[in-house]
Amino acid sequence: MQFIVEEGQPRFAVLPIAEYQKLVEAAEMLDDIRAYDEAKARNEEALPIEVADRILAGESGIRVFREYRGLTQQALADQCGISKPYLSQIEAGQRTPSTEVLKKLAAALAVEIDDLV
Repeated sequence: MQFIVEEGQPRFAVLPIAEYQKLVEAAEMLDDIRAYDEAKARNEEALPIEVADRILAGESGIRVFREYRGLTQQALADQCGISKPYLSQIEAGQRTPSTEVLKKLAAALAVEIDDLV
């Protein structure tokens, strides 16, 4: 490592790129640990990676959470006061639910609306 000194004080450090990359990775890991600790402090539900992977792959959040919660389409539709065919169309991306229906779905699935869309 090399230091660049200005007015008798070290101002910059020059280091090999491999060492720089290690520092960047360590900082990213620390950010992840802090985010995890903050989520734990808020008592957020920990979801299996498979749930996140399915949603990130573009699958319907409503379907993913419904299946994760062990609900049939009929059971979720009944809880939300909508028809099973309507729920099926929402999950398939053929219909866009109203905000009111989204609120009901989120409540029944114990998630935030943002988790569904």
